[in-house]
Amino acid sequence: MKKWTKRSLAGILTGVALFSLAACGGDKKDEALATDEITIGVTGGPHQQIAEEAKKLAKKDNLHITIKTFDDYNTPNTALNDGDLDANNYQTIPFLETQKKDKGYKLSIAFKTVAFPMGIYSEGLKSVKELKKGDKIAVPNDPSNEYRALKLFEDAGVLKLKKGVEEKATKNDLAENPLDLEIVELEASQIPAQLKEVKAAAINTNFAMGAGLTINDDSIYHEPTKNNPYPNVFVVRTSNKEDKIVKKLKKIYQSADMKQFIEKEFSGSVVPAF
Repeated sequence: MKKWTKRSLAGILTGVALFSLAACGGDKKDEALATDEITIGVTGGPHQQIAEEAKKLAKKDNLHITIKTFDDYNTPNTALNDGDLDANNYQTIPFLETQKKDKGYKLSIAFKTVAFPMGIYSEGLKSVKELKKGDKIAVPNDPSNEYRALKLFEDAGVLKLKKGVEEKATKNDLAENPLDLEIVELEASQIPAQLKEVKAAAINTNFAMGAGLTINDDSIYHEPTKNNPYPNVFVVRTSNKEDKIVKKLKKIYQSADMKQFIEKEFSGSVVPAF
């Protein structure tokens, strides 16, 4: 019969203990968030600036915010769902819902933060009413933003979408195009550089700002700045929606100090959505 030494027995017991911890420890992403620190994912630009301001305001409540900045729209949700982030703030509700449906993410909206009103810009026109038969107009080519851009042109009286079209509608879903406009679908970030090539273009505010364009001074038509239909939202894993720190952050992001910062910093191109 094999003799067990003290060393071998200790090794076995250690292995059993580690196995027990692994089996009983649970998934970190299902745990409640800490009450005094949080890691938030954002995209570069206004959302990063707003997060930096939130970080300053949070210090008054002895709350530490770590900011992680991303240069694409997909990774922040993947990182949050996988537990590499505690929250993110960079997306609209339609974008979030599409990602949840397509990828099965268990994410929830905690609260609204800001809105980026989309605008129609032109280098030669002062009004959308100046568009003529056969003119070219540009819209973003990604699903949620193309619908949003077409809806903006519809609201401006330029064209009409088919009834009941969903968020993934494209230029093929037009019911009326009285001017027979040629609709050019482009990658959203490239539209400002192509503005000279078309008569008018719907441009996402973050890309418009990057090109030195502002809603109030440069657009010839834009979405409402008050009660904008596409607010950006602060998102957490569904299991953390009611955590104490999330409620603290809501007070910070929707505070009078934050509202004042947004209104002063962005001159109407980014507006409070609370």
